[in-house]
Amino acid sequence: MNIFKLLFELFLFYLLYKLVFQFIIPVYKASKRMKDQVGQMQEKMRQQQQNEAFTKGNVNQASSQTNSKPPSSSDYIDFEEVK
Repeated sequence: MNIFKLLFELFLFYLLYKLVFQFIIPVYKASKRMKDQVGQMQEKMRQQQQNEAFTKGNVNQASSQTNSKPPSSSDYIDFEEVK
């Protein structure tokens, strides 16, 4: 009966080995890779938002400098409603 007990224990160790190296470790690596990719994506989005805010700030400054004088009345066209 000791041989059956030994075979059973070896079988359990084999199953434990398969569980760890074919399921737990790959799942851990995949979750870590996904976490890193999400972090990189968030960093790219943050940089894009900062670039857009910087660009909009420059556009707003440029437009405010060009529109600093009040428009003359000759710049306007009369509005006519079309039916």
